[in-house]
Amino acid sequence: MVDADQTFVIVGGGLAGAKAAETLRAEGFTGRVILICDERDHPYERPSLSKGFLLGREERDSVFVHEPAWYARHDIELHLGQTVDAVDRAAKTVRFGEDGTVVQYDKLLLATGAEPRRLDIPGTGLAGVHHLRRLAHAERLKRVLATLGRDNGHLVIAGGGWIGLEVAAAAREYGAEVTVVEPSPTPLHDVLGPELGEVFTELHREHGVRFHFGARLTEIVGQDGMVLAARTDDGEEHPAHDVLAAIGAAPRTALAEAAGLEVADRAHGGGVVVDERLRTSDPDIHAAGDVASFPHGLFGTRLRVEHWANALNGGPAAARAMLGQDVAYDRVPYFFSDQYDLGMEYSGWAPPGSYDEVVIRGDAGKREFIAFWVKEGRVLAGMNVNVWDVTDPIQRLIRGGAPVDTEALSAPHVPLESLAG
Repeated sequence: MVDADQTFVIVGGGLAGAKAAETLRAEGFTGRVILICDERDHPYERPSLSKGFLLGREERDSVFVHEPAWYARHDIELHLGQTVDAVDRAAKTVRFGEDGTVVQYDKLLLATGAEPRRLDIPGTGLAGVHHLRRLAHAERLKRVLATLGRDNGHLVIAGGGWIGLEVAAAAREYGAEVTVVEPSPTPLHDVLGPELGEVFTELHREHGVRFHFGARLTEIVGQDGMVLAARTDDGEEHPAHDVLAAIGAAPRTALAEAAGLEVADRAHGGGVVVDERLRTSDPDIHAAGDVASFPHGLFGTRLRVEHWANALNGGPAAARAMLGQDVAYDRVPYFFSDQYDLGMEYSGWAPPGSYDEVVIRGDAGKREFIAFWVKEGRVLAGMNVNVWDVTDPIQRLIRGGAPVDTEALSAPHVPLESLAG
């Protein structure tokens, strides 16, 4: 066991950082644990920010990882609203806070997360341009959607990914008019491919969302600081009172780069490069959550995963590795989404070009089905839509790696458990 006089510092107060701190104590670490968060809110979980909380169905307190008193009760030194501006690897120190506080660490965890990519076009400084990443963003956007719904206002969303679609669904439930501008031919094109992207196109169209595919925003037009319209590169102009930029997120690697740690380039997903133990190029520094680029033996490549489950599981894995335990982080990527009456879960990794076919089990037209992305009979990924309690067998199919009879895979009467082994 690590000596009680050691100090472990965690930079980043999101889910990964908070769960790492929890795990250190649960595993019996009695040394000093310092958790530094650049937000003034206690560590919270993000999925609800574009789902239940945004819709007003969940209370603000429901998003927090722990109640505020938990940190003192577990002797976690929590520093809210503090930014770390330097890591000195030689001295093994971090510097943070307005007064430049310096603390020495024995082990350091970078859980700095990601930040929204910004639109690089005229008009982004207008008051009605939004991003969604933080609790404060969600609180503001919730008020905006309520106003748009009451006044029959227009929201233009740049980007047809998960955040864009979830906010589109929330906006329609408030009664706002919604237009989604997406450069690909379907939403979620790079995640699900055209076959399944079309399912989400039809879902949103049925609920009144307008799509403008094959285009990008080039300008947000305003007057007196307010948004009036959004223009696209094909010459179209869409009325808008507010615009949401939902064009993805970039890993927050500046601190790691300044410290001289190895960082992946954007073509490979970016992120701080770690090994299977979530160690960076410095053995006393680990990284977890959205910011970590880790090798995945099952898929034979590096992955950087921005979803809730990666933070939930990656933070504890890094904490155990910091304690010297034998860790090999190889979780099958998992995420979920709720849009209108559609609920889905996705497991695996199947980027464009990696699979031969998509096998459907169930009725895609009724949006009650499971989709499998298959290469040479092997299941790379699976998505269950309004079909529940199948994540475990889907993940076993993915982990098994053996060819599966695709006719049996598509047959609802054949139990998935029998195929997963």
